[in-house]
Formats: sequence, C-alpha cells, structure tokens
Amino acid sequence: MSKDYYQLLGVSRDASEDDLKKAYRKLAMKHHPDRNPGDKKAEEQFKEISHAYDVLSDAQKRAAYDRYGHDAFTAGGNAGPGAGGMGGGGGGFDFSGNFADIFEDLFGMGGGGRARQGGGQQQNARGADLRYNLNVSLEEAFKGKQQTIKVTTAVACDSCKGSGAANGSQPVVCTTCNGQGRVRASQGFFTVERTCTTCGGTGKMIKDPCKPCAGSGRTRKEKTLAVNIPAGVEEGTRIRLSGEGEVGMRGGAAGDLYIFIGISEHKIFKRDGANIHCAVPIPMTTASLGGSIEVPTVDGGRVKVTIPEGTQNGHQFRLRGKGMTILRSSSRGDMYLHTQVETPTHLNKKQKAILQDFEKASSGTSPESENFFAKVKEFFKE
Repeated sequence: MSKDYYQLLGVSRDASEDDLKKAYRKLAMKHHPDRNPGDKKAEEQFKEISHAYDVLSDAQKRAAYDRYGHDAFTAGGNAGPGAGGMGGGGGGFDFSGNFADIFEDLFGMGGGGRARQGGGQQQNARGADLRYNLNVSLEEAFKGKQQTIKVTTAVACDSCKGSGAANGSQPVVCTTCNGQGRVRASQGFFTVERTCTTCGGTGKMIKDPCKPCAGSGRTRKEKTLAVNIPAGVEEGTRIRLSGEGEVGMRGGAAGDLYIFIGISEHKIFKRDGANIHCAVPIPMTTASLGGSIEVPTVDGGRVKVTIPEGTQNGHQFRLRGKGMTILRSSSRGDMYLHTQVETPTHLNKKQKAILQDFEKASSGTSPESENFFAKVKEFFKE
C-alpha cells in the first residue's frame, strides 16, 4: 500500500504551499543522498518525499490526488487530463520547476549570490562582506562621534576597470557551459544543475588576463572611511556601510562593511543598558553625621548629593536623567550611586582615644550590630 503523501511530508491536508515547501526543505536536507552516501534507506526516503512534493506542489496534481488518491497517477487512473501520469514510480526528476529554488537553497546551487538574467546570462559574484571591530570610550558612546577608520579591501582594478581582461581584449564565451554559467549533471536517479567551475558562473572566460590583477578584476587597497557613531550606541551594536566591502571579481557588486562597536571599560562608571552605576566611598564621619559630596557624571559635569545622617554602607542613591543617552531618543537613563562607607586607617593616638571614648558612649547607636549579637548570645544559651 502506497504511503500517504501528506503523511510523508508531515503536513496536514490543508497545508499551504509555503508549509509544503518548508516541510520538504527540512526532509530533503536530512535524507539527501549527498549527505548520506551509501545509505540506500535514506536514498529511498528522499525519493519518496521528492515524489510526494512533486505532486502536492502542483495545483492540478494535488487536486487529482485529493480526489482519487494514488489511483490518479496510475495507468488506469481516472484523474483525467492535466493530472500528469507519473506511473506511481516517482523516477526521473526535473529540477527546472518547483525543485530548483529549494535545491539551490539547500546545497548552494545558486552560485553564491549570482542572479539569473535574461538569455541565461549570469551576474558576477557579489564581493565578500567585511567586519571591522571598533572600540569607543563610554563618553564617546554617550555623546556619539564621527570616527575615521582605515580598511584594506579588494577594489576594482584601475588597469582593466574591473573586467579582468587586458587592455584591448574582451572576455569570451565559456566553452564549458556555452555562456550559461551553469552545467547539468546526473547523480543517480535525479539531475542537478551546478555553477560552472570553469567560469565561476559568469558565462565568460578571460583569454588575455590583465597582468596587475591576474585576471581577477580587482586589487588590494587601503581605504579611509568615516563612520558615524550615534549617541547611545551599545556594546555589540552593528553599523552597516553598504557597498564598502570587497568588490566582486570581474565587475561583481561590492559587499558591505559591518562595524561592530565595543565599549571600553570605564575607571569609575559601570553601564547597565541606559543606566550608569558608580560606587562612591564616603568617610565614616560623613556617613554618621551627614553631609554632602560632589560626584562626576558621564556627560562631563558634576552633581552635588546630600548624604543623610546615619547612611549605611551599600545605600543606593538614584539620580534621574543622569545616565546614558538612549539611542535615537532625547531621553536619558538614570545614575545610581552606591555608598561605600570607609573605615579610618592609620589613626594617631589622639584619634584612637576619641574613638575609644565614642565606643564607651555609643550604646544604641548601632542597632543592627547590637541586634545581631543579641541573637548570637541567645543562640549559645540554647
């Protein structure tokens, strides 16, 4: 008994064309013979799902299958004209139709970014994209800036203007693919179409190559570029400069340049998204008696902060609107101050005497520690 085509592809009977294509792509990737060399079971499964997709991806064949089932594709079937007698065997696939785009996606048969044009001609391959890592300071990320960078990349050869052919000569039609840029080859029970390796998919060959670029149509050169870094940029932000990557061979379009932003560590501030955190040491006397301190802000200014009497270590102060610039916004985050009460060191005799007198008269001034040691005392009594 033949397997149900919908079950083979793992889709419902009302699956859309897109659902069918996605299901087939996933299964073809798993069972393709090139990925399972020598595996007859995988080859048979691939054959079955390919035949199922061939039927269900065609509106007329699908309608016939939904009405008559497998009988629609047998010699005695009643599907009528247009159903396409497949003989039930699924042998011999033509990838010029529904399969072509799927197999190009799966196995790289599309020529690495080349696009078909009229008459079978090919566009030359697009150049590679480039990456540039750029570190900026926290202050620069806050304000934004314009940065000049230097990038060594492939550019069009000045001698041949990117054609790859020496002056006075022209590229000729590739004899391997007859100018198509693609060749067809049989692989067992199916035929695939691949990029021509002789011409690289361009459909043309260079008989008299340009000497400065050895026929590639491009040379290496250092370029100076201006990069606009927006205010509020974050770690890992990617800035794309269109067409500033490597130019393609023999007149191919240029790729893009991607700038990846890194934020250098700051000596005082710690960034958390749009907010800024700052640990501020304060003298024990200021924490005890109260007072005020002046702290810097990321915009280069200063702000005065009142410290209440009895401020504890780790107390947090929030300064609204004193944090980082928010990308593509006029708003700013907040700044958080974390107090670090500093214990005095290197005391002289007079200072020690004063603290000893204070200790004798300090009953009730340290409620948390007194409460803790009272609990400890009770613990040992148990």
